[in-house]
Amino acid sequence: MYQTDPPRPPQEVLPTMYDLPSELVGEPGLPDEFHIFQPRLLSETCQPSNYPSEEILIATDLNLYYDPRHPLWYKRPDWYLVLGVPRAQQQQDLRLSYVIWQEGVDPFLVVELLSPGTEQEDLGQTLREVNQPPTKWQVYEQILRIPYYVVFDRYSNRLRGFRLEGTRYQELSLPDQRLWLEEVKLGLGVWQGSYENTQVYGCVGTMRVINGYQHLHSKLNKNGNELNKNASELNKNANELNKNVNELNKNVNGLKDWRNICVIRELIRITCFKREAILI
Repeated sequence: MYQTDPPRPPQEVLPTMYDLPSELVGEPGLPDEFHIFQPRLLSETCQPSNYPSEEILIATDLNLYYDPRHPLWYKRPDWYLVLGVPRAQQQQDLRLSYVIWQEGVDPFLVVELLSPGTEQEDLGQTLREVNQPPTKWQVYEQILRIPYYVVFDRYSNRLRGFRLEGTRYQELSLPDQRLWLEEVKLGLGVWQGSYENTQVYGCVGTMRVINGYQHLHSKLNKNGNELNKNASELNKNANELNKNVNELNKNVNGLKDWRNICVIRELIRITCFKREAILI
């Protein structure tokens, strides 16, 4: 490869983010920025109202060990919700993983964020290989029997929900991209707006009914109100600062006037002294 003259800028010759995705061959599902802020958005808005907060576990990329016969087998959901388990109150009690045979409670809801490297497995379109752990779909549906399974595709902004009926997941009809979970008085929906200074389509929790649909922005609105309150406080402080600056300027001007008076008095004194000297 020869060097051009003049050299081309780095933006044209070096690999871009499309050439260097987080999902490497053999390591599907490594987190990118979307897999970081989307679970946070879910955690902020998914708060079941009929469960005390100290009995709700919300987990993101926390290993889920599901089979005591194969204790090293695990899945790592992008986000999941467990009800009826104690939430850690001290740092030393924070979970390093979620171990089913120790906790005794299966997750109630799992959300997976579709990505090219994991989409087929997330949607149950892969088969279990011989002498290999079961697929993610098999674990959620057949082993843990998680009541609700939701997938969100950020490329099409499509939300899909599955409910366990009998022994199989049945896909639910979501014509308005909203899913209501009656057991916990909580829903999920696709929301468009600004989150952490980024315009996004995101999957959010919904907790109140508007026009017959479950649609929650209360948590986001609360955060917005807090920001507005902080901005008002900053403006108030800025006004106080301006007031103090004006007072300081006034004092400085007063000081200048006093100095001028002193100078005039000194000139008068010197003039009087010279006059007396002339008279003598």
